[in-house]
Amino acid sequence: MLTFSQRQPPHTDVLVTITLSLNAEERTRSRHKFTLADGKEVFLRLSRGTVLNDGDILTDETESIYMRIIAKSEPVLTAYAEISLLLRAAYHLGNRHVPVEITPTYLRLSPDAVLAAMLTQLGLEIKEEIVPFQPELGAYGNYSHA
Repeated sequence: MLTFSQRQPPHTDVLVTITLSLNAEERTRSRHKFTLADGKEVFLRLSRGTVLNDGDILTDETESIYMRIIAKSEPVLTAYAEISLLLRAAYHLGNRHVPVEITPTYLRLSPDAVLAAMLTQLGLEIKEEIVPFQPELGAYGNYSHA
């Protein structure tokens, strides 16, 4: 089993020979065994608290094998509205400690009927989608790519 323990900048000019597709929750696991599409197993042994992003590159312990992380599409709710409604909705979702992807044009969260009803009541348009999900890390999240 290959063990990957180091993260490289996402645009490192190296020959990537392995890709690993992970959903948002899986990209928060710094120490975990995953099975690749071909059945081979890889183990992540990263610094605790590491959150992987789409495009990140990991190296094995010998720095001879490179693996790219791909954000896997997953079911999400995408909420659209004008910016003032998005800000109100982000405030209410934050009060509930809900992982949210925040952009200037939409909010994205994991499917939840109660939250969808709340957002609709606030005036947002909700769309069910299956797309990559990259929630905010929070005020104390690990934002570095080093």
